[in-house]
Amino acid sequence: MIIEREVSLWSVSADAPITEALRRLDANHKGFILGVDEYGVLEGVLTDGDVRRWLMGQVAVNLTQPVRDILVRTCVVAQESEAQEDIRRRFSDRIKFIPLLDARRRLIGVVRRRGLLEGLRIGERLISDESPVFVIAEIGINHNGSVEMARRLVRAAKDARVDAVKFQMRSMAQLYRHTPGGSVTGEDLGAQYTLNLLEKFELPVPDMLSLFDYARDQGLSVLCTPWEEESLRVLEEYGMEAYKVASADLTNHPFLEKMARTYKPLILSTGMSTEDEIVETVKVLRRNGSSYALLHCNSTYPAPFKDINLAYLARLKAIGGCPVGYSGHERGIHVATSAVCQGSKIIEKHITLDRSLEGSDHKASLLPDEFRAMVEGIRQVEESIGSGHARTLSQGELMNRSNLAKSLVAARDIAQGEEIDEHAVEIRSPGRGLQPNRKAELIGRRALRDLKKGDFFFASDIEQPMAQARNYSFSRPWGVTVRWHDFQEIQKMSNPDFVEFHLSFKDMEEDFARFFDGPLDLDFKVHSPDTFNGDHLLDLSNPDEEHRKRSVAELQRVVDLTRKLKPYFKKATRPVIIVSLGGFSRDGFLAESDVSRRYEIMAHSLRELDANDVEIIGQTLPPFPWYFGGQMYLNLFVRPEDTVAFCRANDLRLCFDISHSKLACTHYKTSFKEFVDQVGPLAAHLHMADARGTDGEGLQIGEGELDFPALCAQLKAVCPEASFMPEIWQGHKNRGEGFWTALERLERFGL
Repeated sequence: MIIEREVSLWSVSADAPITEALRRLDANHKGFILGVDEYGVLEGVLTDGDVRRWLMGQVAVNLTQPVRDILVRTCVVAQESEAQEDIRRRFSDRIKFIPLLDARRRLIGVVRRRGLLEGLRIGERLISDESPVFVIAEIGINHNGSVEMARRLVRAAKDARVDAVKFQMRSMAQLYRHTPGGSVTGEDLGAQYTLNLLEKFELPVPDMLSLFDYARDQGLSVLCTPWEEESLRVLEEYGMEAYKVASADLTNHPFLEKMARTYKPLILSTGMSTEDEIVETVKVLRRNGSSYALLHCNSTYPAPFKDINLAYLARLKAIGGCPVGYSGHERGIHVATSAVCQGSKIIEKHITLDRSLEGSDHKASLLPDEFRAMVEGIRQVEESIGSGHARTLSQGELMNRSNLAKSLVAARDIAQGEEIDEHAVEIRSPGRGLQPNRKAELIGRRALRDLKKGDFFFASDIEQPMAQARNYSFSRPWGVTVRWHDFQEIQKMSNPDFVEFHLSFKDMEEDFARFFDGPLDLDFKVHSPDTFNGDHLLDLSNPDEEHRKRSVAELQRVVDLTRKLKPYFKKATRPVIIVSLGGFSRDGFLAESDVSRRYEIMAHSLRELDANDVEIIGQTLPPFPWYFGGQMYLNLFVRPEDTVAFCRANDLRLCFDISHSKLACTHYKTSFKEFVDQVGPLAAHLHMADARGTDGEGLQIGEGELDFPALCAQLKAVCPEASFMPEIWQGHKNRGEGFWTALERLERFGL
């Protein structure tokens, strides 16, 4: 069993509204919440099942009434004074948690059964197999007795984006056998060296406590290693939320039992210990109801790579039945980063400002820039590990497969109804059609449509009939995306109000007039190319002046082309040009100061354009765009606040790309509904597609994570006149099959 003293996650005021109890239930993931009065006295319990039964019995649900009204008053409890074995016997298949009370019936803890692989909670942070890696910067005594240096180390740790900083506290009089300041001539050389450092560099208790407060003010969790009972007493009085146990105390069972009986989470290093000793310690921890994690560790400074043995992490996890991590003392960052691949959910490394400073810990420590690089590496590695599910294609791979792979195409003209034989099919690039491995499914079938030599075969030729275009009805102008070669055919298949030309830089070199028979009774829009000849990525915010000037010149060409197109569309008045205006970076997101500067450059670039008679609208962008066969980073037009501010300051309207912005909200863990409310009023035009995760863009409507019925209702409220088109990736294939499917669904959702 585990005894937890932090009751805030498990309790709620009995006077609070029921909504607060539901919020706490959702947050603790344990299925129960305990109601207490203003003095902390237990009044009753509420489980998920209790809530469901109460809801089913209500005619009109009132979630504002106090929790007290629906608490179950009878529950099994335990007293603080009882023996743990007596408490343990009360568990059953039905009873999985027991409130722990003091003599006045005040809630002081929760006793619960230990899971097979029990997670560890430090404050509001749960460390488990599913959680991000918890990174600890060990300051220890690397402050060398200076409070100011300690504060600098805390700030460096924060800048490196660690989760916690760790200190050490020791009472020299209680810890060592000699009198502080006395002779240590009888000690070994190593002990003399250590004692000399500690006596010079130990900080007074008030200074240590002030440093804890300072680190917490910086938004960091604080851990400390008490080296003996007096320090443990001081830290308990302070309210330390978790303890780190040094390798030196792994076999110190009497001290471990005292630490376990604080019922605070314990993180234990296992350096200098045998496996048998680790097993014994786990038994002590379990017997005392501890919540703990074990860190693999080699206690030499710095540790030789040959002695580290990261492969032991899997065995350590089996021994402990708990989260495991790695406390590293080797040189560099690569071993600690690699430990994440071996299952480490906690990484601890020493941090220093200067490795040449006095003290052995400095030699095995990372400098601030190195620590920052390690944390970045850990985040990249943990993201890349994945879940081990069946192999699927990423969005980037799908794009590259379309460009690089091969397809089944018609080797000759084939009439509808004609049998498709071996000689009617050949394999050609690109990969827009059926993959070659499906050739056998095609042979012997009768063609469902007329095909010309070189036409792609699609899934609809062997699996299901393709979606058929028809006339659609929407409350706002709508259109479809087209290219020069297909816009005449596509626009005749339905009743769009406009077509949107998605240009490539090669399209801009075409004599577009040859694709027109005369003016069309339509409006039109133009989507500027994102890339131009020579791998030039359009970026009006690029600080490189040569790149910026070329981007302005290329966009001016798009503007000039748009003006030339206008006479071919009878309903065109002020044609819209949709542009991804820029803000790219290749190796990571930009700092806020850089983002502000990029917006200034972009505003300057827009003023240089001659854009009379057209309207340039910026497109909302995803955090991780796909270009040149890989992924980049975007920093502008991604977050709603700076997007709105820039547009208002520069009299700019937006193409609100729904898929892009959903990806941004997922990445930044922000509300998409709030994003729509903020950005929607500036939308002149909408690109409609579904999204998944942080980079799965352009998905078919209803095949990602968006709630389209709710979204369509919200868009009607915030931007009722904005036009739209479905921007489904590869939607133009098979005569616009993806577009017609999307329009069918969007019409049903009431857009």
